[in-house]
Amino acid sequence: MNASRNPQPPAANDPSAAYDGPPDYRVIGRHAVFPETSHDEIERINFLAQMNRHLASRVVPGVKAAYDSRVVPEFEARHGRPMADRHEARRALLEDPAFQTWSALRRMTMEQRQQAGRWSALRQRERLNAIAADLTDGDPRLSLDPSLPIPRYVSAVDHHCMPGSYHTEYFPGDAVNGANYDHAGFVTTGGLLGKYSDGGGHAVVKWVKRNLPDFRPQKILEIGGTVGHSSLPLAQAFPEADMTIVDLGAPVLRYGLARAKSLGVDNIRFVQASGEDLSMYPDASFDWIQTTMFLHELSTKALRAIFAETRRLLKPGGIVLHVEQPQYAPEMPLFEQAMRDWDAFYNNEPFWSRMHEMDLDAEMVAAGFERDKLIHGGVTGVVDRELFPDAEEDDTEDYGRKAAWHVIGAVA
Repeated sequence: MNASRNPQPPAANDPSAAYDGPPDYRVIGRHAVFPETSHDEIERINFLAQMNRHLASRVVPGVKAAYDSRVVPEFEARHGRPMADRHEARRALLEDPAFQTWSALRRMTMEQRQQAGRWSALRQRERLNAIAADLTDGDPRLSLDPSLPIPRYVSAVDHHCMPGSYHTEYFPGDAVNGANYDHAGFVTTGGLLGKYSDGGGHAVVKWVKRNLPDFRPQKILEIGGTVGHSSLPLAQAFPEADMTIVDLGAPVLRYGLARAKSLGVDNIRFVQASGEDLSMYPDASFDWIQTTMFLHELSTKALRAIFAETRRLLKPGGIVLHVEQPQYAPEMPLFEQAMRDWDAFYNNEPFWSRMHEMDLDAEMVAAGFERDKLIHGGVTGVVDRELFPDAEEDDTEDYGRKAAWHVIGAVA
């Protein structure tokens, strides 16, 4: 058992020594409400994680070569001009077999990831829900609102191909979609975010402590925090602070509190609410307001409402940080923009494309933040040494071992 959880590096003459893929799923961090997985379920997740890595590291370069050698020349010959924008680049790519193959396989991994994770959670739903209930029933740190309306930008789409998205409850006390999201996310991350899928949160903590060394928050809010992957590291790094997660989905909030308690994180609460309307909190309630890979799942109207609420809720001297994929800009090649746009069309994230072309600085200013107090930066995922013992410790992106995001925010 120890060997499976802490695999030793292979000998130099072992063919597996050249393997640079995701770690074995058996090294994943577990807690009281984490789903149990059979041998076949583990190997299915391993296969899908390795397929994702293969598509990104081996197949995408072939798509790029096809784009340069076939797609661009054919477009220019047909139209007598260069491509104007990412939309033309994407439509031209759609006609090329290299892109078609990559796109079909990537969609397959997303669908099968949901099928694999959902089945594991559903087959043990009674046990998981009982554990979650034992850990959360009567705990004031879980506040649910069954009457909360689910906005259309959430209810009309199964984000990431997850049936029912994050919010759907199939029976009283349901935590299934929280369990699915937690344990099978390894397929998408391939270990990049660490044993507990919390590398993004640790990255933000590292950025804050480096750039704001004297910052001592007492009240922290994460909007759209789901099960707490990015939130728990904030609560752990500032144990004197009170951490609040708000999310629309009762299943992820139930699961999230159970997960936090079983991991020994007690300075955190989970509240079912919309980030567009947090009127239960008075003005200037929080020192730190955070979102992590959340803005792209909204709508234009919702994003503006949430920006306005963050401004209202922020204490003087407090910070707002939004962690996201980088915005599209003229310096980003059209090929990269078109490939990033894939999620908007084929991964059930319809706002992805629109959000990544918005002028977020202008939106922050419109919400009431001062332009000269806006924050821009980058965070690099903190490497989990148990999963990647040979990774270099620096702030450069290391494909397969690190992840990098853009940070936009403001100081009140």
